[in-house]
Amino acid sequence: MLLFAGAREAVGRGQVDLLLAGESEPVEDVLARLRATYPRLSPLLAVSRLVRNGEYLRGNRGRLRPGDELAIHPPYSGG
Repeated sequence: MLLFAGAREAVGRGQVDLLLAGESEPVEDVLARLRATYPRLSPLLAVSRLVRNGEYLRGNRGRLRPGDELAIHPPYSGG
């Protein structure tokens, strides 16, 4: 899992490895585990865009499978 901007700051690093609970796991369940493990990340997850394997997800729908890459993009500005 890749973390950008404020998400990276909340966790203290730009990448987190998570083992999935089975053949696939709902994105929402993965996010719940992240909230529990990294409480400072929780408010950012509510406003972040999620990208699975290079494609933006609609909300928190979908499932992750082994080998999938999930990127968390919280709001950020700059240029």
